[in-house]
Amino acid sequence: MPPTSVYTVSQVSAYIKSLFAEDVLLGDLWLSGEISNFKQATSGHCYFTLKDATSCIKAVIWRTQANGMRLPREGDAVVAHGYVSVYEPRGDYQFYVDALQPGGIGWLWQEFQRLKTQLEAEGLFEAARKRPIPSLPLRLGIVTSPAAAALRDILRTLDRRFPLVSVLLAPCAVQGDLAPAGIVAAIQALNRWSTEREPLDTIIIARGGGSLEELWAFNDERVARAIAASSIPVISGVGHETDFTIADFVADLRAPTPTGAATAAVPDMRELRIALAGLFSVAQNEIGARLDAARSGTQTLAARLERLSPQRGIAEDRQRLDDLQRRATLAMANRLATWHERVRSRQQYLDGIHPANVLARGYSIVTRAGDEVVSSTEQVSPGERIHVRVSDGTFGAEVTGNQGESK
Repeated sequence: MPPTSVYTVSQVSAYIKSLFAEDVLLGDLWLSGEISNFKQATSGHCYFTLKDATSCIKAVIWRTQANGMRLPREGDAVVAHGYVSVYEPRGDYQFYVDALQPGGIGWLWQEFQRLKTQLEAEGLFEAARKRPIPSLPLRLGIVTSPAAAALRDILRTLDRRFPLVSVLLAPCAVQGDLAPAGIVAAIQALNRWSTEREPLDTIIIARGGGSLEELWAFNDERVARAIAASSIPVISGVGHETDFTIADFVADLRAPTPTGAATAAVPDMRELRIALAGLFSVAQNEIGARLDAARSGTQTLAARLERLSPQRGIAEDRQRLDDLQRRATLAMANRLATWHERVRSRQQYLDGIHPANVLARGYSIVTRAGDEVVSSTEQVSPGERIHVRVSDGTFGAEVTGNQGESK
């Protein structure tokens, strides 16, 4: 049987909204409850949940009202005035607040502050007890729900940044009454694995964002003490950047999100490659400089050895010997030339005084009887027979006078 009337979703949403608008109670009421998951958008509008022990309702404060009131904090107990209506695009009913009055501190927030103060006094938040996160981990342990989007975000980040790391998941619930015991058991199991099987470098405890009650498992004292007792450094990546839990304060490092926890747990492979390339370049330059220095030193030593080498001395001695030999030969030649000149001069002198040569120049030798050479007029007398020798023979002569050199 075909339907008699068909309505659109928008028509139904508008009809429901009109019902809310016509209701006297919903149009003007005061609600008491606890502020949870309070956020102020960049537009200035405020979005939060108003809850009690068993129920909750979404609430909105428009920017115009928010500018004139003291805005609440997470966990505040308040009494709010406004009206309930339908937000048609999502089909949600919401409480539109136009006035707030303080109603005291909510019991969850009060418990959070009590435990925070207690553990802080025990020193569990001290920076001195927090351990550094290993910079190049080989194995990571993860404590979270296997079905959580947080786990997928962590694994994607690890695979993108540092795919060399191994991951060991300790599954547990991250919300509800049984979650704290499960988280504690997961932390302890990873510590046993690290001791008995293979070492783990870091543990990541993670969960996506949520309201204060949704994140309450990470404000449990048992979880806080299990993190403090872990022999493996712990990174807490619970909720969004504005969410803080007791686990964040106790952990060795608090990350703003699960993705941030994965980022903090491992290095970026690209940055490592750049750093390694830089180190390789520095090492290459250093080795090159050392090789150049060693080569220069070796060349200097080789030059010194060459200068001090006996072979070089022998070569220099040979050169000096050759010089001495040339000098001796030259000196001997000069001396022989001098001697030859002297002999020639003496020969010329002797030739000059040789009787035959003297006779050839027109001189003669006069002898008297007995071959006595006449060298003075006093040796002969007039009428004495003498012999005269000239260059081409001899002849006889008679002394006709005796006249000496006039004085």
